[in-house]
Amino acid sequence: MRMQGQIEAKLRQAFNPEILEVINESHLHNVPPGSESHFKVVIVSEQFIDKRLVARHRLVNQALANELAAIHALALHTLTPDEYFKRAGAIADSPLCMGGSKAS
Repeated sequence: MRMQGQIEAKLRQAFNPEILEVINESHLHNVPPGSESHFKVVIVSEQFIDKRLVARHRLVNQALANELAAIHALALHTLTPDEYFKRAGAIADSPLCMGGSKAS
């Protein structure tokens, strides 16, 4: 199974999310074509209710401990259902890559 699929499967199992998007953003960085090294995750789960942002990220990092050893970057957007719907689903864009040949 490819890395993106592994991340999706683990997060579905751990959080039973209402919404889950795992976006491979590797193509935006200075990596070979087909790489799976940079991901953005949007996860909406009731398990995040009454938890601070750091606690939410720790939970996701624990669920993805093995995968984190093999990827370079993981942008997390961890929301409760109420937070997500108050934002109307709007999630910030990832910053542009400034490393390697992309910086010029």
